[in-house]
Parts: sequence; structure tokens; C-alpha cells
Amino acid sequence: MFNKKTIHDIDIAGKIVLLRADYNVPIKDGVITDDYRLKKSLPTLQVLLEKGCRIVICSHLGRPESPDDKSCSLEPVATRLSELLGQPVEFAPDCIGQERQQKIGQLESGRILLLENLRYHKEEEANDDGFAVQLAEGIDIFVQDGFGVVHRAHASTDAITRHLPSVAGLLIETEVKTILAAMHEPNRPLMALIGGAKVSDKIDILNRLIDIADVVAIGGGMSNTFLLAEGMEIGKSLAEPEEINLAKDIIARARNNAKEGSFVFYIPQDGVVAKKAESNTSTRIVDWGTHVIAEIENYPKLPPRESSLIAEDEAILDIGPFSGAFISGSMQLAQTVIWNGSMGVTEIEGLQTKEGPFSNGTELIVEAMLGQFGHRPYTVIGGGDTVGYVEGRGLVTHFNHVSTGGGASMELMSGKTLPGVEVLLNKD
Repeated sequence: MFNKKTIHDIDIAGKIVLLRADYNVPIKDGVITDDYRLKKSLPTLQVLLEKGCRIVICSHLGRPESPDDKSCSLEPVATRLSELLGQPVEFAPDCIGQERQQKIGQLESGRILLLENLRYHKEEEANDDGFAVQLAEGIDIFVQDGFGVVHRAHASTDAITRHLPSVAGLLIETEVKTILAAMHEPNRPLMALIGGAKVSDKIDILNRLIDIADVVAIGGGMSNTFLLAEGMEIGKSLAEPEEINLAKDIIARARNNAKEGSFVFYIPQDGVVAKKAESNTSTRIVDWGTHVIAEIENYPKLPPRESSLIAEDEAILDIGPFSGAFISGSMQLAQTVIWNGSMGVTEIEGLQTKEGPFSNGTELIVEAMLGQFGHRPYTVIGGGDTVGYVEGRGLVTHFNHVSTGGGASMELMSGKTLPGVEVLLNKD
């Protein structure tokens, strides 16, 4: 399932190692507000340190407009990393050039040098080979451990491997093994919970999960497009009218799978609506009836109630209590749950909070995954926004696996290969 060489498969003792990490972390006023990605890189760093390596770390941070954009400097990362490791982490003001080379030359065994933001150079994202040559200068071995970037072919994920022996770090190995195991060899029943804003962003993962999961439940803004496809009026709710045919195709595939075996595809049956997505707005619950595509013949269809009309100036901003209860109840039967995408608008005025008026649906399914209703399934969390919510709630250690890569985890779940992993040395 994972056939790439890791740092355990080659002789790295005393070598000068270039480690590609993903330290794209939130920083406010020069202070890191979430160091989850730093902590997940520590196992690889500790092995390299034990082997007496001289470690040079490269990463990106944000999307700097120019090398003068100090808001994207990695210097605060060096400070926090030194605190986590309990030893100094030196910092180079550029990722290439003479000063970098001088610092590498002065680096002692078991010491670490963090290079400045790769994206201060446009050649990084352009996968420029000349830039990769400069990154490889003075290095013995390249170790790829930035899972959040391996779905992109950049100089530090692709071109660099043409100039150095290249292997995986322990984080890459864990991420790929865990996600592929959940997709290919899960303890069943396997339930997938897919939310977020757009169907078009998750068409590949939806199609894949419809084929392999036992239950697929839809939430978030993307569920509104499915409701449109079912002929429902949704007011000013976020949706993709241009993707109605795509939603209809997915529903048709789900119905076909439901006929052929035990499979459930669930679209929310009620929601929390409001005129504005604000913390102090008035809300109401709208029930439009059951939308379940299942293998059960004559599955009970509840007739829409009088409150089922959504006004033209209202929007669906969260799943309702019936939908939350159905999804949470389904989790009580699942052995493995894959979650990608929130159930509603969990971010109000830039704040991720469980107290928001449209966070109840997401919070309910989080409680179900954590076993607060009795049964606790094995959980795999992927997708940038989902991970952000979990991190904001301080719950990353409470789930079995919370991925450090949003786009990478989605592409891996969709059955795609990851360019930055494919180019690493094979074990065979």
C-alpha cells in the first residue's frame, strides 16, 4: 500500500539532509496560533537527530506578494520549533544563496537550520529545475515530509528529486498508509460524511465514496445543490445551479448502488435558515421532508410540513436537528467514519466556534464521532476547512487521524496519485 523508501530504509547517519516540511501555519502578530503541523513533523526530526544528521528544513508559508512581505516569514516557526525540540534552531534569511551555504557549512551534527520561505522565489511553484539545483547544493539526501504539498509538482516536491536521493519522512508514510487503509481496508460499515461549499470541488471524492462506502451523508452548502436537483426552492442559499446535472448524476449513481446492495445516500431533510450569516441573527428550523436514498424498499418519506417553505431572502446555513440526529444515529452503527467538510457555516466573523448559530450540526456529528452517544467509530479527518475546525476546537488529539494536508488528503481519497510521493524512491 506504501512502497516508498523512508528514512528507515537508507543510511542517513551523519548525512546533510534537506527536509521538506509543511510549516504553512497561522501566524498573528509574529506568534504561531496553531502549531499542529510542527508537532506532527517532530517524529521525523527526532529520528534524524538521533542519527546525527545535519538537518536543513525548507517550507513555504502563505502566498507572499514579494520577498519584502514579512508577514510570510518563517522566522517565528524557527522560534517555536526550537521550543518544541528543546534545542536551538538556526534561521537562514533565504532558502538559496551564499549565506545559506555558509550556514550549512557551519552546521554541526545533530543541529537544525530552517530556511526562509520558498515562495519568496517564484521558481518554487514553477517547478524550476535551476532553483531545485540551488536547493540541492551541499545536501546529501532529500526527505519529503510535507504532506500538505505533495499533491503539487513544485521545485521542492518534484524537481528536487532529480538531483538527490529522495525518500519519505515518517509523517508522509503515516498519512498515506492511514488514508489508503480507511479507503481500501476499512472496518465496516464505512460511513463518509462530506460537507463544504461546492459539489464541483468534491465530485471525485463523492464518486469514489459512493462506490466503496456503506453510507454517504451530505451536508454544508454543497447539499443545497442536491436539493435544487430534487426540485426544491432554497431561497438565497449558497448553491451551484450550473452543477444541477452533476448532482442529478450523482443521485442517479447512488440510487443504482442502493438497488444493487446495502447502501444509503443521505441529503439533509431539514435545516437552520436565516436572512444573514451573523452571530446575532434570528434563525428558524425548516423541515422539507426526508431525502434518503437507501437499499430499503418503500423507505418512509415524510411529507413536507407547513414550515417547509424557505423565503426568497433566507438561506440554509446549517443542517437541522432531524438531519443531525439521522447522521449521528448512523454513526452509532459505523465502524469507520471519514469526514471531510463542515455541516454548516462554522466560521462567523473569522472565528471558528461551537457556540455559533450555525455550528450545531457540525458539533453534533463531532460529539457522535467522539463517542458521546455510546459508540465510538474509528475516525479519519481530512480537508483543510474540516481540520481547521477541529484544530480551532482543540480536538486534534481526540480523533484517530487528523490529516495535515487538505488538498492532498482529498486527492488521495479520490484515488489520485500524489506527484510529490510518486517521485520518491521505491522500496523494490
